[in-house]
Amino acid sequence: MTDEGPQKPLPELRASDADRERVVERLRDAVAEGRLDMEEFEERLDAAYKSRTYAELEPLTRDLPASAAGGGVGVGAAAGGVPAAAPQDGSWASRIGNGAYPPSSATAVAVMSGFQRKGIWTVPARFNAVAFWGGGELDLREANFAEREVVINCFAIMGGIQITVPPGVEVDVRGIGVMGAFDQDHRRAAPVAPGAPRVVVTGFAFWGGVGVVVKEPRGSKGSKVRKISKYDRDDRDDRDDRDDRRERDERRDRRDRRERRDGRDRGLDRGPDLRKEL
Repeated sequence: MTDEGPQKPLPELRASDADRERVVERLRDAVAEGRLDMEEFEERLDAAYKSRTYAELEPLTRDLPASAAGGGVGVGAAAGGVPAAAPQDGSWASRIGNGAYPPSSATAVAVMSGFQRKGIWTVPARFNAVAFWGGGELDLREANFAEREVVINCFAIMGGIQITVPPGVEVDVRGIGVMGAFDQDHRRAAPVAPGAPRVVVTGFAFWGGVGVVVKEPRGSKGSKVRKISKYDRDDRDDRDDRDDRRERDERRDRRDRRERRDGRDRGLDRGPDLRKEL
C-alpha cells in the first residue's frame, strides 16, 4: 500500500485576512504595472474583500504573473495546497531574515485613497510609504523582517500614515514635519527585547502626520483590539449623522430664538416714536 499525499488543493479552506491582503497587494501592483485598469481593479478589490475561501480568491490573480512578494493566494504553494505558514515559535530569530516569506513590494502609495499592510508580511530592508490626500497603515505586529534593521521612509502630504509596532521593538523616528508632525506614542513603550528588530522611521510630512504606536499583537494577553465589522461601522456612521443633525437643529433653534428676541427688542425701542407719530 502506497502512502499517497493530498491529490488536490484544498480550495474549501477559509481564507484569512492575511490571504486577502496578499491578493489585494498583488492587484495594486498589477494596476501600477498597467495590467489592470481601474474598473477591473475595483471589481476585483471588492471581490477580494468579500471572499471567504481560497476557491473565491484564486481566480482574482489567475491571469496575473506571480510577483516577487508572492502576491497570489498561495493555494498549492505548499505541500498539499495549504499556504505556507509562518514559523510557530514566534521568536524574533525566526522572524528576521528567515526567508519563509520573500520581502513584499517596497512601495505603497495612496493618492486620495488608502493603503494597508497588516497580518503576515515581510518588511523589506527599505520601504517607501507615500500618502497624498490619503492615509496608510503599516502594522508590524505579525510581520517578518528582511533584515534586523529596516528603514520606513514616509512622505505624508495632506495625509497620514500610522505605523503599529509590537512591544519590544526599537523605533527611531527621524522624520521632519512642516505644518505637520512625526509622532511617537511612548505611553506603551517597553524595554527593547533581545534580538528584536530596529525600525527607523524617516521622511517628510507637510500638512500631514506620521504616527508610531505600540500595541500588543492581536489575540495576545492584554490586547484590547477588536475587529470592527461593517455593521459596527454603519452604526457608528448613523450615530455620527444623528449627532450632526441634532447639532444643526440646535444651532438653528438658537438662531431663531435670537432673531425673535432681537425683533421684540427693536419693537420696544420704537414704541415711544410710534406713539408720537400717532
